[in-house]
Amino acid sequence: MEKKVLVEVSARHAHLSAQDLETLFGKGAQLTFKKALSQPGQFASNERVTVVGPKKELVGVSILGPLRKSTQVEISLTDARSIGINAPIRESGDTFGSAPCKIVGPMGEVILNEGLIIAKRHIHLTPEDAQNFSLNDKQIVEVKVDTKDRTTVFGDVVIRVRSDFATAMHIDTDEGNAAAISGEVFGTIL
Repeated sequence: MEKKVLVEVSARHAHLSAQDLETLFGKGAQLTFKKALSQPGQFASNERVTVVGPKKELVGVSILGPLRKSTQVEISLTDARSIGINAPIRESGDTFGSAPCKIVGPMGEVILNEGLIIAKRHIHLTPEDAQNFSLNDKQIVEVKVDTKDRTTVFGDVVIRVRSDFATAMHIDTDEGNAAAISGEVFGTIL
């Protein structure tokens, strides 16, 4: 059985705690829905922030909902280098000891002592799809993506299995551009 998975390019974004949302956007602020994302219950909001590093800043960074327990920023390696931050490559949510940054909103700013990462490429799988593909949570795989003139094999792809996931691979913009991904593209888990 061929193991095909939708490949989605995830642009830079932030996940905010309720407290940090209020600091950045004012007391009682709530995220407003812009569009649904492929993962159930996840959405892009209309709100944007600026992420500031020692060299420069990234303006208009999207905030994804719903709110989380702690604030986290996910950017590409190119973004991190351009703003002067040495960010680790980590799974989403693994922010202990990660890079610091400042986040600026229309009503205030938040200094993160840690929380900025480059998201490790990963595949979200439902338990049923994981079983069908004979894959396990936290397993590391390779994925071949065939595109015109830029076939690419991505290594170090972590499998993430949960019942509230929709099956899809997520890579960042650097990785998407390296493989010339445009429109709907599927990868083959090797």
